[in-house]
Amino acid sequence: MTDKATRPPYATRALTEDTWDDFARLVEANNGVWGGCWCMGFHPEGVGRGRTAAGNREAKKAHVRGRTVHQVLVYQGDECVGWCQYGPPAELPNIKNPAAYARGLTEPPDWRIGCIFTGKGHRREGVARAAVAGALAAIEDAGGGLVEAYPEQVDGRAPQQGAYLHTGPESLFEEFGFTRDRQIAKWRWVMQRHVEP
Repeated sequence: MTDKATRPPYATRALTEDTWDDFARLVEANNGVWGGCWCMGFHPEGVGRGRTAAGNREAKKAHVRGRTVHQVLVYQGDECVGWCQYGPPAELPNIKNPAAYARGLTEPPDWRIGCIFTGKGHRREGVARAAVAGALAAIEDAGGGLVEAYPEQVDGRAPQQGAYLHTGPESLFEEFGFTRDRQIAKWRWVMQRHVEP
């Protein structure tokens, strides 16, 4: 095992047909991610009733082939260790608490940050931070705009045993200059930031 002090810095690459195998290896090493999601929850097809892990895998691959996915993969050396999914609302229409979200909507975002994932054995080492930084850089390169994220509040909340914050903690987005716009669930917020091109 490599000592943390000697580990190479993280690099990021887009999820494309060229990087699909790296992404798939990470997903498969982590039980399909949340039991077979394959990072499809925010996409129009969603997950849940009638969806299978194999079907989610094929749907994600179809999005990659069709270039209807925006996702930054984080690498440590040659190994993909995490990602941040982002995209315009039409590409990522499914968010939790949609009714509460719609009630307070005044300005639709240009971009959404969906799920953030870090593989087992790499958590609490800055992978999510590198992933969000990569996504924001890609958004800047694409012309910027209003970016929304839907993280969970952890301050004032008891530790969640076995929980994984698939949209990230609020504190991570605060580090990148996001501010609260509105609360859409007991522990979930819409946070926003304008990214200049």
